[in-house]
Amino acid sequence: MNLNVEIFSSPGCSKCGHAKDVLRKLADEIGGNKIQWREVNILDDLDYSVSLGVMTTPSIAINGELIFSSLPSAKKLRTELESRLKG
Repeated sequence: MNLNVEIFSSPGCSKCGHAKDVLRKLADEIGGNKIQWREVNILDDLDYSVSLGVMTTPSIAINGELIFSSLPSAKKLRTELESRLKG
């Protein structure tokens, strides 16, 4: 099973850069081909962001479902990704 992960960010968000680094590292450790991820700028994709319920950045959606509305710990994010990969 593959996961599509979206990280919602906004310009000037200092935590967003950290979130991207954590996600990039976890995707590489778990196996880069199992996790496809992209950054979504909430200003550019406002309607999509609102439709998922994104109210703050960074937020993380997995397979089109908002899972984290704030930056989780690396451990919590890893647990969620691995759990969903086992399906």
